[in-house]
Amino acid sequence: MYLLSGELIVPNDAPNDLIRAAGGVVTRFVLGGRVEVACIYRESRGDWTFPKGKIEEGETFEQGALREVFEETGLHCQVVRFIGTTNYTHRKGKSKIVAYYLMKAEHGEFEPNEEVDVLVWSPLEQVRRHLTWDRDQELFDLVLELPEIRAQAS
Repeated sequence: MYLLSGELIVPNDAPNDLIRAAGGVVTRFVLGGRVEVACIYRESRGDWTFPKGKIEEGETFEQGALREVFEETGLHCQVVRFIGTTNYTHRKGKSKIVAYYLMKAEHGEFEPNEEVDVLVWSPLEQVRRHLTWDRDQELFDLVLELPEIRAQAS
């Protein structure tokens, strides 16, 4: 996978049944200039993760990420930058790639829905312990190195 002109490109030799998905690491600023990150809990999967979902036909990864974040969290967000991807085998045995974007929450309100039961806003230093999956923790380590976050974490 690579980024070209701001859009993630999947190589032509990727498996035909590759599941393409996108999501966001959603941030907000609170009093004192601290950064908090949205972590979601999915009771059906018993996991804490970041909002994400499958790309729809004709969508870019970025468009899909914004749509999925809104559908799962009720938050309208602005994309700050591309973070990276996670790759793993989906529970149904297919390969899956998820492109993640750092996002800033602009407005909206979470309500439990068919996919997400709980949303918590965690301070940066508590996000890793909320996350169930190693791949999400590794992705968050990349987030902590981003200049936009390092400036706020200092």
